Amino acid sequence: MLAFKAIRGAGWLVLSRFISRIIDFITLLILARILSPADFGTAALATSLVVVVDTVLEVPVTQALVRLRSIDQSHLDTGFTLGFLRSIVVAIAVFAIAWPFAIFNHDHILIPLVAVLAIGPVAKGFASPAMVQFARELGFKPAFILEIAGKIGACVVVAIIVMSGGTYWAIVANFATASVVSTLLSYVLAPYRPAFSLARLSDFVGFLGWFSAAQLVAAINWQSDRFLIGALADKPSLGRYAVASDVSVIPTQSIIGPAMQPVMAAFSRVAHESDRIGQAFLKAANLVMLISVPACLGISLTANLVTNILLGAQWKDAAPILSILALSIIPVPYFQTLYSASLALDKPQMIFRLNVKELCLRAFFLPSGFYLGSIFGVSAARLALSLIMAVFYLTDARKLLGLGILAQIRNIWKILVAGSAMAAVVLFLRPEIASTGMHDIFQLAMLSAAGAAVYAFTLIILGVRLTLR
Repeated sequence: MLAFKAIRGAGWLVLSRFISRIIDFITLLILARILSPADFGTAALATSLVVVVDTVLEVPVTQALVRLRSIDQSHLDTGFTLGFLRSIVVAIAVFAIAWPFAIFNHDHILIPLVAVLAIGPVAKGFASPAMVQFARELGFKPAFILEIAGKIGACVVVAIIVMSGGTYWAIVANFATASVVSTLLSYVLAPYRPAFSLARLSDFVGFLGWFSAAQLVAAINWQSDRFLIGALADKPSLGRYAVASDVSVIPTQSIIGPAMQPVMAAFSRVAHESDRIGQAFLKAANLVMLISVPACLGISLTANLVTNILLGAQWKDAAPILSILALSIIPVPYFQTLYSASLALDKPQMIFRLNVKELCLRAFFLPSGFYLGSIFGVSAARLALSLIMAVFYLTDARKLLGLGILAQIRNIWKILVAGSAMAAVVLFLRPEIASTGMHDIFQLAMLSAAGAAVYAFTLIILGVRLTLR
């Protein structure tokens, strides 16, 4: 029953993210054909700064409340107060950093761009904390409504700006509007009368300390490559890299990421049973890798078709970058599952240590990659980093859950074999299908169908069966 509720809850979140990604695709298609890579580069710099501040100062009210056995009104009031204080700090931090950031990058337009972008994370802090009641019951239909409403509102604003002749302002507005709409709607779905209180602060502090430390390091990790490229390369190069990076994470952001919230709630319910949470982790890891491996391989192997279809001819130079970055995303869902298990077991310090390890590696690999091969070198460095971090994920899962590394590998080896078979067939068919001269859409459709068939057939031959029990 618990597994069924988790899967049903994940279904709502995956559906919401899938539909929102369709809206994002439509927005991206429009913007990519109107704006230049340089426009995207300018927006990427401003967005990276705000994302870092937003992530560093994240107050995970929902995660902190989900893990508690019971909550009352004072918990909600404390959560709202923390979110309110967080919004004030975010606003102050963003405005304090914006001016020196613009001077460092020799572009004063970054100051108003950053100011508008900051509306998003500031608004997010005012969201109704009562939404957590849905997450605790694994009911995520309201989250679906929030996600879609925010995206539709943002899309409308983007369309207005584009028709008015706006450039990178359309990208900025897309980022900010979605949070504002979602925050307003949260009070309709989960009515709550704001009240200031820190009576239950003790239930948040221990969790927030390690979580905030982990978020600080993670924020630097996530945006360090963009800051590096922004400082050492031109705006068009940064724009191509940023867009390629955004496309590469579609599988993890659209499907796997939203599924982790109900998975974490399910983990929390069996956290006191070591055998059950270990088995739950293996099932969740198997499922996310079942999706991640073919999706990331598919994007990597057809990167030029993907960029031509989605972005247009002016983005053809982003295809080789996308091909490399998509491969680097394959281990990420394993980390996302480990992340959820760590929070459910109240062990955010493990995430902090993992993020510190990655930061140390990035400090060496990314500058070296840029020195050796500019943005292509940075992309290759990220791929090397992902392979190294995959080893750390396995070892930390062993420490956290008592699962041997061999047991974890046995849990996913069939998926890796099926992915390899799929890649071999797609690589073989690519020149044959390209020689027919058919449109890129039909080439991508044929390759996708062939790859999916081989992947599924290989899994069946190897005896893979998906069960929810």
